[in-house]
Amino acid sequence: MRCTILFVTVLLCTSYQMNAQPGAIDIRGYVFEDLNNNGVKDTNEKGVRNVAVSDQVNVVTTNDNGFYQIQYTSSYGILFVSLPNDFQSKAWWQRVDSIGNGSEVNFPLIKVASPSSFTFIHASDTHISETSLGRMQKFEKIVDSVKPDLVLITGDLVRDALRVPESEATRLYELFLREIKKTKAPVWYIPGNHEIFGIERHLSLVSQQHPLYGRKMYHHYLGPDYYSFNYGGIHFIGLNSVEFEDLWYYGRIDSVQLAWLKKDIATVSPITPIITFQHIPFFSGGFSMMPFEEDGPGRSLVREKGILQYRHIVSNAQDVFVIMKDHNYPLALAGHYHFQQKFSFDGLSTRFEQTAAVVGPTDEGNLQMPSGITVYHVKAGKIDEGNFIHLDQ
Repeated sequence: MRCTILFVTVLLCTSYQMNAQPGAIDIRGYVFEDLNNNGVKDTNEKGVRNVAVSDQVNVVTTNDNGFYQIQYTSSYGILFVSLPNDFQSKAWWQRVDSIGNGSEVNFPLIKVASPSSFTFIHASDTHISETSLGRMQKFEKIVDSVKPDLVLITGDLVRDALRVPESEATRLYELFLREIKKTKAPVWYIPGNHEIFGIERHLSLVSQQHPLYGRKMYHHYLGPDYYSFNYGGIHFIGLNSVEFEDLWYYGRIDSVQLAWLKKDIATVSPITPIITFQHIPFFSGGFSMMPFEEDGPGRSLVREKGILQYRHIVSNAQDVFVIMKDHNYPLALAGHYHFQQKFSFDGLSTRFEQTAAVVGPTDEGNLQMPSGITVYHVKAGKIDEGNFIHLDQ
C-alpha cells in the first residue's frame, strides 16, 4: 500500500513538470462567493465555476469548486478575473509581482442581480489636472443625473505622463484616483497615450531603465491595461490600443494582447454580444481634417518597426477583426479625437463609435466640437444608438 501511494505521487509530480512552462510561477486559488463580504474564503462559502482568470497572457477557468491553477508567465505583475454576470468585486485584480511559486491568490465576489436591461456611459479624455477639476465635476453631475449601471472611460485619463518627470506624472495619477472615487457608479477605464510614462525622453528626461517607464506606471496605479468583464449578458473587453517605439506612440494592438484576446473570447459563447472599448480607434474620419505633421508632439506619421504608418488609428485593426469574426460583435468604442463620431460598413455588423472629450470642447478649423459623453441603453442584449449629452448645457 505504501508503494502504491509513492508510485502515484511520482506520476503526479512528473506530469506537473511536463506541463509547467520554463520560468513560470504556479499560482492557484479560489474564485468564491463572499457571503459576509470580508474578503476571506470561509468554510461555508462556495466557489464560482467557469470564471476566467488571467495574467494578461494566459487564461484559465475555474472548475466546479471555483478552483483555478495558472502558470503565471507574464511580466506585468497582475492577476485578474473576468467578472461573470451576477457578480461584482472590488478585488477583481491583484498584484502578484512579489509572490512565490505555489502561492494562493483568492478572488472574493459579491452576488448581485443580473439586469436584462441596463444603461452605461461612454466617456473619454478626462485629461485630469488641477485646472480641469471643474470639468470632472460637470461629468460627475451627469453621472448622478443619469444613474448608469456602469461607466467606461476610454483613456487619456491624466493630463500628461508622456513628457513630464516622475513627480508630475505620479501627482496626476494620484489625482485621477482620488477624483474617480467620487463617481457614483462602477467605473472601468483603459489607458490612452497620455498614460505612457516618460517615453518622450527628450522632454521628460526620464530613463528607459526607470522602474515605472512606459506602461509600468499605469500597471502600478491602475492595474491591468487590458482585460474583460461581463455585465447584463454583455462581454466587455477593454483593449490597450496604444503602442510605442523609441520616442513615439502609435495605434496598434500588440501581439501579446492579440494572443490573449483569442484566449479570452474562447471562454465566451459565440452568440454573446461583445463590446470593446479602447483609446486610439480602429477608424476615425476626424483625423483626416487635421494637418499631417512630420515632426513634434503632434506628428501624424511614425515608423512601426521600419514601416511608415498613420499613428492615430490602429494599424493592425484587421488582426482584431479576424479574431472576432465568428462572434457577435455589435459595438467598438474609442476616444482620442475629442469629438463624437460614428462609423458603419455595409456587410460588417460592428458599429465603430467615438465620444467627445470630458476635458473640454475642441475647435477644428471652423468646426466647433462640443465636450460631452454618450449614454447607451441595453435591452435583452440589444444596444441602442446612444444619446450624446453636452457637458456644457
